[in-house]
This record gives sequence, structure tokens and C-alpha cells, in this order.
Amino acid sequence: MKYGFVNVAAAVPAVKVADTDYNAAELERIIAEADEQGVEIICFPELCLTAYSCQDLFREQLLIDEAEQALIRLLESTRLLDIIAIVGLPVAAGGLLLNCAAVIQHGVLLGVIPKTYLPNYNEFYEKRWFASAQDLNDTEIYLAGSPVTLSASPKLFVTSDGVKFGVEICEDVWAPIPPSNQLALAGADIVFNLSASDELIGKHAYLRSLLAQQSARTICGYVYSSCGFGESTQDVVYGGNAMIFENGRLLSESERFSFRPQLQIAQIDVECLRSERRGNTTFINAQRHAVATEILTKPVAPRDFQLCRQIDAHPFIPKSDDMQDSCEEILNIQVAGLAKRLVHTNSQRVIIGISGGLDSTLALLVCVKTFDKLGYDRKGIIGVTMPGFGTTDRTHDNAVSLMRSLGVTDYEINISKAVTQHFEDIGHDPSVHDVTYENSQARERTQLLMDLSNQLGGLVIGTGDLSELALGWATYNGDHMSMYGVNAGVPKTLIRYLVTYVAMNDVDANSKTTLLDIIDTPISPELIPADADGNIRQKTEDLVGPYELHDFFIYYFLRYGFRPQKIYMLACQAFNSAGIGAYATVADAAQAGCYDKETIKKWLTTFCRRFFSQQFKRSCLPDGPKVGSVSLSPRGDWRMPSDAASALWLKECESL
Repeated sequence: MKYGFVNVAAAVPAVKVADTDYNAAELERIIAEADEQGVEIICFPELCLTAYSCQDLFREQLLIDEAEQALIRLLESTRLLDIIAIVGLPVAAGGLLLNCAAVIQHGVLLGVIPKTYLPNYNEFYEKRWFASAQDLNDTEIYLAGSPVTLSASPKLFVTSDGVKFGVEICEDVWAPIPPSNQLALAGADIVFNLSASDELIGKHAYLRSLLAQQSARTICGYVYSSCGFGESTQDVVYGGNAMIFENGRLLSESERFSFRPQLQIAQIDVECLRSERRGNTTFINAQRHAVATEILTKPVAPRDFQLCRQIDAHPFIPKSDDMQDSCEEILNIQVAGLAKRLVHTNSQRVIIGISGGLDSTLALLVCVKTFDKLGYDRKGIIGVTMPGFGTTDRTHDNAVSLMRSLGVTDYEINISKAVTQHFEDIGHDPSVHDVTYENSQARERTQLLMDLSNQLGGLVIGTGDLSELALGWATYNGDHMSMYGVNAGVPKTLIRYLVTYVAMNDVDANSKTTLLDIIDTPISPELIPADADGNIRQKTEDLVGPYELHDFFIYYFLRYGFRPQKIYMLACQAFNSAGIGAYATVADAAQAGCYDKETIKKWLTTFCRRFFSQQFKRSCLPDGPKVGSVSLSPRGDWRMPSDAASALWLKECESL
């Protein structure tokens, strides 16, 4: 050590899912680069030799064997290097498969650390493939030609300079008692974390706070490396976070959502850390074994419940002080997800239906941002207007105007003739404006987009949002279907804010004017002919209820699993049902975001009924990125039988 400093690095390599040869070559290159820059210890992301997002491919013996071969390759390439490298790979130990970190130096495998805490909630299903270190008896195996003992007991690695470091993996630091607690108390000066943490709204700020606090609480250096571009974006996006802390202070941080490999280097003052520990009696005392004594409280008589806190009526909307950062973060997640899909499919063209409504507008803006970031020509974005029986001049003109001001390719295909022929083919009376009349138009539009994608060689981009998915407000195999749904994780109430943000910050004057008018346009599928004055007659919220109510229901139903009784109580508080009488009309109250109890009950009942009956549509959703704490992906957060009964929920709604 020079004056007590240690040069450490957190790397975010380029990665290809299940391509161990490519991944090993990338690690070799970065290790050599770091060694040239004087790095003493370098940490890579979780399962970096295979990629984290292999899913059931981890069950394939070939992938496990090739990961070991990739490790052998790294050992060979580092024989003449002083740098210590920490890399992630799956390791088989008899009947167990472990998510491990391998510590290598001078061509020698110094040790292997298995992951302790395996996330198995929301989008994570690690227990499907891996066993925990807690499931492991001390076992000696041969890995990469070397005997290695695998165990759950903590391990410290000691350098020739006397620096002690330990390793934990991703979820370990999120646990109530992280392994790094014990590692630090046992003497670790630095803890390295190999991670694979996806991006969600607000998660990055929480993660930074968590790591800063863990570093401060354990008075250690903390080096965190999480995977980035190249991981699968089937349902989530990885932003490529690399952070280095020293006793709670951030020393270095990577660029999030970068499409390039990154290497963050910093110097950790181990001498300073040891001085802080020696002067901190709390840290010293914590090294002893701690016990707790149970104290029982006295029973109390039950009391009437009264909610004494404010409930946010719009839980999906970030607070105003971080709205700009949150909007940018959401857009970055959408862009990164689409970018990975385009790069993977080697496509520089997308097909998207543009209606002049909010959802397709946001999807178009995401496509534009993605193409700009990838350096693709915007003309590769094929925007298609498909006017039908209910299309109004306002939405049609806005759609065309926006596409032209953004510089994308615009097509127009009137579907009226094709749908009329379809009505004739199936014997449907076009004067009967029923579900057949409506859905035939939606399916004709989707068929056109899919056929254009074949003809032009591009991906069909879905425009449907999270709220529509929850309510099933989409035509099965119509607007329900696409090749990648960029809005799948964004609720309706948030879309307006995202479009407004882009309008005010990221577009030219003509596009801004059009976007602001789109924001003011009533939400409608425009499947029923307009009124005599050419105005929208079919308004979605008149049919299924206010989206601000439904998004409130979605949040508490999915995020916390609250029963209708509690959701109803919270909604009454949030939407100030007690103050409804202060408004002259019900419409005035709704405009102000205030609903009476009967209105809340009505639409909560509608939500429960539709949510259960429409699961079959969600069971076969296209891929799309998760952006917040709530997702309806059948491969991720929400797995529900399509034939589940809604009776219990509807019965409780009736009793409200």
C-alpha cells in the first residue's frame, strides 16, 4: 500500500447472453487494461462469464461446462499479472448449482464464494436455478483443474500488503443482516459485490443510499459492479451500475445506461478506515457475539381505527422535486430495452401505429430517442396512420404532424374498405356497433403492421400501457400484440407526464405544439363514428372509469396485495370523498380529482371484475421492459391463472 491506499476497480463489461467465449474475451481485455493502470483488485458483475439473464439455460450442462472453460481461459491469461480479479459464474457441486464469485490471481484460483441470499420475488427467480450457500455442506470440488472448498462460512482474502477483503453477491447486501456485516467485523477492509440489479423508477437512488449506508455502517470500502448493456431486456433492463464507496462517501460512479463497457477506478484509504474503526467503540463492541432478550408488551383494548396520514392519490407519479430525473430515468429504461432488442435482431427499422393518442405518441418518442442514441436514421421509424370509421380530424392531423416534425417515415392506410369487406365476409351488419365492429378494426390495424414488418424488415412496436393491460382494455390479438411493447410497464397516469416532459425539454417547436394538443385530447380508441360535429364520441374513461382511480387500485392491489376493503378506504382518503359536497356537480368534483364513495365503489368493482376476466390477455404478452415497482409480465412479477375466480373480491366490493 502507498500511504494506506489500495487501487480498486469496478468493471461493467460488454456481454452476450450465454456466449462464454465472447464474455471471457471481454473480461481478459478489461483485466489487462486495469492491470496497466495499476489496479490491484478488480470486481466484475454477477455471473459475468455467462450473463446473468440466461434463465433456464442455467440448467444446461453445456453452459455450466463452458463457464468453467472460460474461467480456465482467464486463469491462463492472468498468469503473469499481479492484479486480483473477482468474476462471477455458475458452479456445480454435486446435486447443487451455486451462483459464485471466483477470486483469481497469477493464474491461480484462490477461492470461490457462493451467494447466500437468492431473490425469488417479483422479477427474480434465482431459486429456480440456484441453491444458497446456506444449503451447502462443506464440499471440496475440482474447478478449473484446482481443488476448491465450498462452504457457507465467511472467507477473507489477505494480500501481500496485509489488506483484507471479502466478497458478497448482489442480493446479499439487500438482506437484513448482509454477509458483509460479518466480513467487516471479521476484519475485511474492503467488500466487493458482484451484482445484477435491474433498473426501476427510484431504485437507483435507493441503491446508492443502501450502499453508502452499508459502507458507513461497516466502516469499510465497498466496491459494487452490476451488469449492463447486453443482458436480456425481455422483461427488465440493466443499467450498468459501478460504484465505489469509502465509509459512506461515493468515490466513483459509472454512467448509467451506457452502451459501452466501463471501468471505474478509485483509491480506497485502508489506513484511514482502520483508524476510524479503532476509534469507534461501537464497532469494536459489535465484534462480540450479540444476544437479544424478549420483552412482552401488555395487551390493550381494541380501538376504532382512523387513518391519520396523507395518502397520495397518484402513487405512480414521482414527486415534483424529482419529476425531471424520474421522467428521464423511465425514458432511459424504455430506450435501453428497445435498443437491446434492435441490436440483437440486427434491425434498424421499426413499424409503429400512430393514432394521435398519448400511448402511441410516447412509444414514437421512445423510438426516436432510441434511434438517436444508437445513431440510426430516423427514417427507419415507419409510423403508420390507419384511419377508420371513428377517426377524427384532430387525432389524424396530430399524428401526421408529429411524424413529419420528428422526421420519421409516415405511411397512411385507410382501413375502412378492408374492414367493410371483412364484415361482408363474416356476415356482420356494419350498422351494429358492437364488440365485433370495434375489434375487427383493431385486428385489421395489427395485421397491417405485422405484414408491413415482414415487407419492410422491421419490428412492430407495441403502444399499450400498464393500465390497459390491467383492465384488459385491448383487443386480443389486435393492439394487444406486438414484437416489443415499450410502454408495458408505464401506467396511464404517468404517460401524460412523460409526454409533457419530452414536449418541454427534448423536441422542436412544431413537435411541442402538437404534443401539447395530444395531451389535451380525450382518451379514446376511436372505434365508433364521431358525433355530428366531428368530435370524439367514444371516451374510454366513460366506459371503464377514470384512469387515476384505476391506477390507484392497480398500485395497491399489485404492489401490496391489499383487499378491496382496504383499497376502498385508502381511495376514499386519497380522493377526499368526504369533501365531495364542496363541488357544484359530480363532474366538477371529478375534474378536481375528488370522487364520492359510490363512484369509488363502482369503479373498484369494475376493476376487480375486469382484472380477473382479462388475465388471458396478460398470459401471452409480448416482451417489454419493467420500469417501476409494478409489472404485469407473465414471465416476471405477475403469474396468475386465466381461469381464477373473482367471486371473493366482487363479494367484498358489494359489501363496501
